Amino acid sequence: MILLDTHVLLWLSGDTKRLSSGATSAIKEARTAGESLAISCITLFEVAQVIAHGRAQLADPLEVFLHEVERRFAIVPISAAIAAATTQFDESYPKDPMDRIIGATVLVEGMTLITADDRIRRAGVVKTLW
Repeated sequence: MILLDTHVLLWLSGDTKRLSSGATSAIKEARTAGESLAISCITLFEVAQVIAHGRAQLADPLEVFLHEVERRFAIVPISAAIAAATTQFDESYPKDPMDRIIGATVLVEGMTLITADDRIRRAGVVKTLW
């Protein structure tokens, strides 16, 4: 299963030109195969914060957008295993708590993370695609 990083979810909803060809292909292939695309539950919080602070805009009101995300994507909750895994990253992985939750989700659930975040990709700790 594929997990989308927060910025990928936002770009997918309105700025698809920012997605790489590899990310676009993987998302299309998953949809064609009837596979669910997933996000971490922390992504809902991150989207709300990004919108509230004016760092991105949505065509719909925030609550409408978030409800649509819940309807269209699998939402992965933070489990005890995911919480514990956030503490296992080495120094190469970003220290941002949201990045650690998303990365730990990928590790625990055996997923691939679609992300443009170069720091996450360079760390080589989680399986990524871009």
